[in-house]
Amino acid sequence: MIRVAFASDDRLRVNQHFGAAEGFIVYDVSPDRAALVALGEFSATAQDGNEDKLAAKIEFLTGCAAVFVMAVGASAIKQLLAADIQPVRVGESARIGDLLADIQSGMRAGGVPWIDKALAAGRSPERFFKMAEEAWTD
Repeated sequence: MIRVAFASDDRLRVNQHFGAAEGFIVYDVSPDRAALVALGEFSATAQDGNEDKLAAKIEFLTGCAAVFVMAVGASAIKQLLAADIQPVRVGESARIGDLLADIQSGMRAGGVPWIDKALAAGRSPERFFKMAEEAWTD
């Protein structure tokens, strides 16, 4: 399973620039299922000149393998990649349902680099060791 986010103000289409996005919708995606897991809302900001706006958005997206956007600036790309989040630019008003289907197809068929990387990271031995170190409760 991988977690992905979409920059959207209507929860149906990717229609936002990353830096100025007023909303993100987050899904957990497996090859045969997609489940809505989070919604994030942010106040309207200008696209340029306010680098502080990026930190809160990137923090909200922690754990996501990718974020789908209409556009994203160089500074945001650098920060997203440093947080291990792949920015994915899509055409104007791409439908989230269609993108989820494309992600699921990529998970089944392979060959999409960011999906393959995210799936491999989910199976890494380091992840198992980190989980083993966590406290367990009943």
